[in-house]
Amino acid sequence: MNSRRFIIPLLILLLPLFANAQHRKKKTRSRTVTQEVSSGTSFRVVPLGVLGGIDERNLSAYMVAPAGSDKYICLDAGTLHAGIEEAVKNKAFDVRGEKVLKDYIQGYFISHGHLDHLAGMIINSPEDSSKNIYGLASTLETIKKHYFSWESWANFADDGDKPQLKKYHYVPMEPGAELPAANTTMQVKAFPLAHSNLTSTAFLVRSNDDYLLYLGDTGADEIEKSQNLQHLWEAVAPLVKAGKLKAIMIEVSFPNEQPDKTLFGHLTPRLLMNELDELARISGTSLKGLNVVITHLKPPYKTITKIKTQLNYANEERQMNLIYPRRGKVLNF
Repeated sequence: MNSRRFIIPLLILLLPLFANAQHRKKKTRSRTVTQEVSSGTSFRVVPLGVLGGIDERNLSAYMVAPAGSDKYICLDAGTLHAGIEEAVKNKAFDVRGEKVLKDYIQGYFISHGHLDHLAGMIINSPEDSSKNIYGLASTLETIKKHYFSWESWANFADDGDKPQLKKYHYVPMEPGAELPAANTTMQVKAFPLAHSNLTSTAFLVRSNDDYLLYLGDTGADEIEKSQNLQHLWEAVAPLVKAGKLKAIMIEVSFPNEQPDKTLFGHLTPRLLMNELDELARISGTSLKGLNVVITHLKPPYKTITKIKTQLNYANEERQMNLIYPRRGKVLNF
């Protein structure tokens, strides 16, 4: 009985210490969550925006880094601030959003000059750090002439209208030529895509001997009267056959009911499946199990639901791993 009289006060005294230790333990776990990498993972992808269309909080932008690294490139930059804040909220990052923007993103790879693929970069430029903007020469020329022009926005680049604030440096990419993404261990190759009246871009990202393919907006070859996708599939087919292509990130903007004349350089579920069937034919192998991330779905949400239903139905026999990314939710490949 006497021993209980001493034990109870002792427990009361020790309880704050125990609680504090548990709090520190929880904080440690939350700090290391972004470093957890499953076996076989090559890339960490953080979607900052996943839609096409009118939702300015959720437009095309995907941060990509080698697994275990915090040195990212950003594939397109339609949404930055809102997407980074959502990612921090979802514990994709354990640092403040400002640090993600300034220190984690090492450069922007812009597929084409439409606002829904670069507005976030323009709007966030006053708060950003110095880095490179990569793209085909035609894309960089659009940014230079129409955005960082002092008429639309201050010129934060080191080329174009004066005065030049010299925060960003333009790096033109030659189609098919691989170049290093500065301050990362990744290499990137650009391929032209047909997107209605302008040229869009696909970026093939390499980390060691593994690859991730991201396509900006694109129409199907049969509609665009182009061979751009054909050439792209021929380039990546050996990677598919060797199992080195970890994921394809590709747009589907409209349901099958959309008339060809109002596609404006975009894909439908039917057109996507036709193109991927061509990739399978060229590579001489099934695409079963291949990660295919569906990007640029256009609201309203009832239309998005229809697109997903059509994609899932068409995929029943092909059995690819269709993924519908969510803003701020990490994807590992």
